[in-house]
Amino acid sequence: MEMKKVLIITGPAGDAQGWGDLKVTETMCEAINAKGKLAEIAYVETMDDFKKAMTEKSYDIIWSALYYISSRSEFIGVSKDGDSWLADYFDARQIPYIGPNALTMKQLIQKFWTHQILREHNVAVPYHYLVDVNDPLPDVTFPAFIKPSTESRSIGISDESVANTPAELEKRVRYVQTELEQPALVEEYLPGEEYTVLMLGNGDRQEFLTCTVHVDAHHYKKYPILRSDLRGVGITKMRLPTTRIEEAVALCRQATDVLKCWDHVRVDMRVDGQGRLKVIEVNGIPGLKPVKSWSPQIYTLYHPSPDGEMADYRNLLDHIVDSALARYNLI
Repeated sequence: MEMKKVLIITGPAGDAQGWGDLKVTETMCEAINAKGKLAEIAYVETMDDFKKAMTEKSYDIIWSALYYISSRSEFIGVSKDGDSWLADYFDARQIPYIGPNALTMKQLIQKFWTHQILREHNVAVPYHYLVDVNDPLPDVTFPAFIKPSTESRSIGISDESVANTPAELEKRVRYVQTELEQPALVEEYLPGEEYTVLMLGNGDRQEFLTCTVHVDAHHYKKYPILRSDLRGVGITKMRLPTTRIEEAVALCRQATDVLKCWDHVRVDMRVDGQGRLKVIEVNGIPGLKPVKSWSPQIYTLYHPSPDGEMADYRNLLDHIVDSALARYNLI
């Protein structure tokens, strides 16, 4: 049987937008190859680079760390070039690729849009307002939570993200608008425990793996929130939950069905002040740093291999790739 070829797309923005930096991508490539496939990396800095790679490389399926082409490695920001979204290119040419389609990717990276769609379909989300430059501040119930509207990895999240007064709200909104160059998303502050559900695969291959997000209390400052300095450094741990498992899975299934998510996404949720779980984000390109990123941690908790965590990591990536190949009837 001919080995399937996986072309992995990354670039300067791969760490901010996707699963990790070039070192992580190289590890992914090795892991995919170890499971009997042929993976190759295309590092692209411009649309010309990308189009050249698509023309010259051989592949059965694409796996991209990029929503759109960007030179920014520190944050995602907002694409001002509608032609630079890679999934649009794939969809227009019917090229098989891993992950949700172009429309869903755009909805996921723009959190306000995600919230609006979920609310319209009666999926529990916090109250939310999008505040761009020159927009008036919303009339909210305090405390409120302010975050960038298009980031992941807790970029722009600190104790100052929780506002208890109109003055604090205005200060943080302006920070997001000026320092991160995007609209601010103002939400209900959810004080309870954080859950995350990893959705893997499609159809008969689909799994929903639920964990709680744990950080030792001494790492927190004023509020129990996942600041940016707590992410990606091994401090944030996944734990198997003892409660709310069915509730979390049901909420994840609702969200991913409504948004038409495929292959590998992660739905983050928190408990509100009344004890209800609400979706706070749907991540279309979850992190894949071995051991430290949430997806590998979760997979190991549910599918531990006697050969260790790197074997788990290889199995996780193989599950994702095979699920996508099956969706395109390529296996």
